Parts: sequence; C-alpha cells; structure tokens
Amino acid sequence: MKKEKAVEVSSLTKCFGELVAVDHVKFEVEKGEFFGFLGPNGAGKTTTIRILTGVIKPDEGNVQVLGYDVLENSIEAKQLMGVVPEMANAYLDLSAWNNLMLVGALYGVPKELRKERASKLLKEFKLYERRNCLVKGFSKGMKQKLLLCMALINEPEILFLDEPTSGLDVESRRLIIEVIQKLNKEGKTVFLTTHNIEEANQLCDRVAIINRGRIAAVDRPEKLRLKSSGLQSIEVSFDRKVDVEEVLEIEGVNKARKMGDKIKIYIDDPDAAINELVDFARSKKLKIVSLNTLAPSLEDVFLKLIKEN
Repeated sequence: MKKEKAVEVSSLTKCFGELVAVDHVKFEVEKGEFFGFLGPNGAGKTTTIRILTGVIKPDEGNVQVLGYDVLENSIEAKQLMGVVPEMANAYLDLSAWNNLMLVGALYGVPKELRKERASKLLKEFKLYERRNCLVKGFSKGMKQKLLLCMALINEPEILFLDEPTSGLDVESRRLIIEVIQKLNKEGKTVFLTTHNIEEANQLCDRVAIINRGRIAAVDRPEKLRLKSSGLQSIEVSFDRKVDVEEVLEIEGVNKARKMGDKIKIYIDDPDAAINELVDFARSKKLKIVSLNTLAPSLEDVFLKLIKEN
C-alpha cells in the first residue's frame, strides 16, 4: 500500500546573489513520520524550511505540503502547519496567554476553543502559572516552550521545527523533546532541522543530510550507518603508550586517532584487523588491555558525507 506524503519537494533551488543556498533539492516526507533535516551551519537547512513554510519563494522547483502547492495554495497549506522558526520570538510586551489568544485568532480558532487549547498547552509545557506574565521576563527556555504552544494552538497536522532545542537547559530540552515525541506518536508529522546528530539519531525515523545546499543522503539512521563502508572501527588500549603513527602502519587500517588512553582505528574488515592487531601487539611485546569493535556512529557517517559533498 502506497503511503501518503506529507511533504514532496522536487528541484528546489534558491540563490542569494552569487550564493546557491539550496541547489536542486529533492526529497519526500511520509505522513506521520518524524523526519530529520541535518547539516552543518550554513548548509541550507533554514532556507529550505523557510521555503517549505511559505516564508520565501524558491527560484525554481515545486513544494507540496499535505497535498497543497505551497506557492499556489499557501493559505490552505499554512492552515495545516505549526511552525517554530530558528530566529522567532513571541510578542514580548504581551502575556503568554495573550500571545496564544492572538495567534489562535489569526488562525480562526473560535474564542472558547482558543481558551481551552491555551490552558491545556500551557499546563503541558509547565507555563500555566506564568500565563499572565509578560513574555519579556521569560527565560530562553520558557520563550521556546511558549513558541511551541503558539505553533500548536491551531492543532496542525505537520510541525516544522527549526533547531527547537538549541541553547536550552537540560530540563527545558527534555520537556520539549518529550512533547514532540508524544505529538508524533499521536499521528502528527514532524519535520525537524538540527545540527545535533545525537538528537536526530534518537528521534528520527529518517534523516536527510544536506551540505552546501545539496542533499548528500536520505535514509534511516541505522541504514546510513550500516551501509557506510570504511567507517567500521575498533577501539583498542594497550598496557603502555603506543604512537598512532605505529598503528597506522598495520595492514588494513584506514585511519587512527588517539582517544584518551585508547586508540580508535577505522577499518574495512574487523576480523582481519583484529588478527593484525594481535600480531602487532606480540611483535612490540605489548599486552592488549581492551578491544571493542564498533559500528559507525551517525556522526561518523555525517562527517564522511559532508566531506564528500
């Protein structure tokens, strides 16, 4: 059975003068999916999300969100979205409650329903006790939680979140992640842009990796890890100090780096590399204290892909 698409992007291109910020990008997001959009700073993540949410127009390409063309049917598409931009802020001279009332009214949510949803959201994000306080007195974490409340007041079908946990304290970050995961389990599609690789690995069904405006890969995090040749590694420690340069001379070792009292080596064939390490230790009269084989991390894959693209 063919799955319905929440987002369909083809040939998406955006230039700012000489800079090609987004270069013929193509990908799809399924309904109900938790989709991660990864890339280093300046890779084109924010420009892409601004196009998807109708803030700016592309120079070329097509974007459909929940069946609506974002260029031709922007109002219908935006009615189904909840958006937390990277550089957003609530109205500082309004209270948290009045911010929600204003945004709810803009979305056409009836007054009583606005009140009901606002109360529920503020309680869920632990802001209810501060509902009548001006936002200018809020911490960064509180403002970010309020922005999520504002994005959810219209009960959107898809959430676009641009670095929603960047710079937050541990408690605020954890609460925001828990609420986003709960919303996804309830069926909402989540489109998350981030440069936090571990966050994407923990949360996302699939990820797209973008670098210099181009898509380097789109797949499930685990699949990206398993099909990345040359990124398997062994972490080994000896009973005395060994120079990395010596380890690099071992047959089958592609790369080696020191990590505390251990050395991490990257290989293609773990079995052959272990035999070579044992022979190396014997020849140097070394004792192997610990040895662990490791699958490539998503960070390893990410760094490899952005170097290649």
